[in-house]
Amino acid sequence: MFKHIFRQEHMHKILLMALLSTPFAAIAAEDKTDDSVEANKLYLTPVPVIGYNPANGTIYGVGASASIYFGDPETTRVSNMIAGLAKTTLGQTIMLFKSTAFAANDEWVFLGDWRYLNTSQPTYGLGTGPQSSKLVTSGQEIEYDGDLYAGTMDKSQMMEFKYLRLYETVLKNISGNWFFGLGYHLDLYSDIQDNLLDLDSEEKVITSHYSYSIENGFDPTESTLSGLSVNIMLDSRDNGINPRKGQYALATFRYNPEFLGSDQDSSSLWLEYRKFHNLTPEAKYPDILAFWSFGSFITTGDVPYMDLPATGYDQYARSGAGYVQGRYRGQDYAYIGAEYRKHFGTPWNIPVGGVLFANASTASATGANDISLGEYIEAGYGIGLRFMLQKKTGTNLGIDYGFGSDGSSALYVRLNENF
Repeated sequence: MFKHIFRQEHMHKILLMALLSTPFAAIAAEDKTDDSVEANKLYLTPVPVIGYNPANGTIYGVGASASIYFGDPETTRVSNMIAGLAKTTLGQTIMLFKSTAFAANDEWVFLGDWRYLNTSQPTYGLGTGPQSSKLVTSGQEIEYDGDLYAGTMDKSQMMEFKYLRLYETVLKNISGNWFFGLGYHLDLYSDIQDNLLDLDSEEKVITSHYSYSIENGFDPTESTLSGLSVNIMLDSRDNGINPRKGQYALATFRYNPEFLGSDQDSSSLWLEYRKFHNLTPEAKYPDILAFWSFGSFITTGDVPYMDLPATGYDQYARSGAGYVQGRYRGQDYAYIGAEYRKHFGTPWNIPVGGVLFANASTASATGANDISLGEYIEAGYGIGLRFMLQKKTGTNLGIDYGFGSDGSSALYVRLNENF
């Protein structure tokens, strides 16, 4: 698992956050005399990780970034795969495999995102702004099983669940840096336990997840979202792992019909854009100014609560630094981020750098809260360090610390750049 999040109020509980046995000396020796790359050679960077957070307990496992050129490096982009397996002292399991693979001469590209989680995550209400920690039905009397309830939820709502994600998209090069293709996407939640939900006490507690699920006709204990997508992608980056220049754009329209297993018919739209400016083009390890923006929108129908667009719901779960994943959620979600990446030097023949970053998120909500997209903006910012573990492919180890406008803070240890 590459993202370890610690809320500020729990920082005193941290037991350990360390990278063990990372072979810096071996990596430096391997790359010392030759930075060239070869076709069909696997460049592997393993990083065992141990960490702790209140939701998972102590985390222990292994992770790796693997890079390869499936054709002539002069005409084929680098492919990258990230894999991880972790267990926790609370009996949770995290398995993931994420990939961006280019065939020889960039004729095809394959985007994969496979995950299995037996885990927990705090959730909040819908939308950004002062109402985001309250029930979606706040201020209204809503009927549940013949009784009338009303109220607010002013704290995080812990969820425990099992989650299976299978995303695979195949795109064909149609002209230059443009690709077009189709994808299949499955989001399967099961054994959902809404820890704050209490339907048996005299003063019942109705959580945001339960309220949304009942109002929109979803089973609050499980959900399925299964769909097909149409995709168009632009990619002119010089290196998808650690870009120095170029741009990237992706548009995905996803249709989730009931006949493919979805609980309800729905559709969504994903729009993404990234831009990279090389500030010191003559340098071997240049300074970079990078921008990232995306929007995720429910275009028709309703989707299960856990599938609504949210903080950190991009492919590599890198957005929203400074906040816990899922902190802001809504029917529509928009995000913008910027990073200044500075090269410091090469001690022990290891390129070392730093990062300054800032981001902003906004989410909408329908119903009693009635929050429009852009009505409230939640900002994040922070700093980080970079250690280049594999110079031939640009693979970095990143350690970032971020802060959120709600007073939260988070520490991240992960492979490759955030975007």
